[in-house]
Amino acid sequence: MTAHDLQAILLSALVRAHGGQRRRWQSVIGPVRIHSLDTHAHCNWSIAPAGTASENAIVERLLDDVRVAYPIIAS
Repeated sequence: MTAHDLQAILLSALVRAHGGQRRRWQSVIGPVRIHSLDTHAHCNWSIAPAGTASENAIVERLLDDVRVAYPIIAS
């Protein structure tokens, strides 16, 4: 699993569950940041959503589930 793969999974899930345009959700999600496993042993990636308050809340709820399924990704 790479950052690109993870972003594709997130985008598909958001469009499927909440509708809207894929491009808008991509701008809300922004880039997937990958962290060192030395300092982030349980989950080595993060996302800082940059949408409206309701969009950010939707993304954060999705991220909780996705982190369980994909805690570690490759760069």
